[in-house]
Amino acid sequence: MAKVTIQGYEGSFHQEAARKFFGKTVEVIPCATFREVVKIGANKKESDGAVMAIENSIAGSILANYNLLQKSNLKVVGEVYLHIKQNLLVNHGVKLEDIKEVHSHTMALQQCYDFLDKYKWKLVETEDTALSAKHIAQHKSKHIAAIASKLAGELYNLHLIAPAIQTMKNNYTRFLILQREDMAPSIQDANKASVNFVTDHSKGSLARVLTTIAEGGVNLSKLQSFPIPGSDFKYSFHADMEFDSMAQFQNVIEAIKPATVTLKIYGIYKNGKSDK
Repeated sequence: MAKVTIQGYEGSFHQEAARKFFGKTVEVIPCATFREVVKIGANKKESDGAVMAIENSIAGSILANYNLLQKSNLKVVGEVYLHIKQNLLVNHGVKLEDIKEVHSHTMALQQCYDFLDKYKWKLVETEDTALSAKHIAQHKSKHIAAIASKLAGELYNLHLIAPAIQTMKNNYTRFLILQREDMAPSIQDANKASVNFVTDHSKGSLARVLTTIAEGGVNLSKLQSFPIPGSDFKYSFHADMEFDSMAQFQNVIEAIKPATVTLKIYGIYKNGKSDK
């Protein structure tokens, strides 16, 4: 049974992503910060890896997490695209007209304003969606609801009184599955890779790299630039590449090497989009 670190509490969307990749029996180690997720995820005495959110279809990239990935020795072994559905949860027997307050993380509250504006409830910001669910269950609150995942409702035995109340229905978060190199499996049918590179500083070097990738038939699904600390406006680039075969990917990597100063492959894995 796998044991992986997640950010947040049991019942969080990170746990949903972990279950989607590893199965329902996966054991999670809740962490307060993403830094802790990576640190414990890299410790073979404590865990088998980590699950870390990297971008959201509405909010965009989580830049700090790319930096954590860059500094870690963890490999990307997979990804999960999770449909984020926010749900209104209450204790059993509580009706909509009984609710006076709604507790959740500020982002979850913001995602549900269109629904919440229909009512005169007091909105209370908390540190975590799942923790809000846990608290109303523990205190058997009769006038407080929480906004959290369906999993949180199941774990804390709450009634899902209003499902999928988020304003933007097409809201996905992409999670990376990270493991230590000694545990990272060789993935059959791999068709995606995450790579970091720094171009040499000759004129047009980035354009040459991008042209070479395109000419090699590899799809660049993401390109993110990062300033290099201590440098004079120099950048490294994170690239997600989608390809048809390992030979195709390796040919492209060899072809772009002359135009790069450094090139690091974070992981070669299977595209998670087909699992939506």
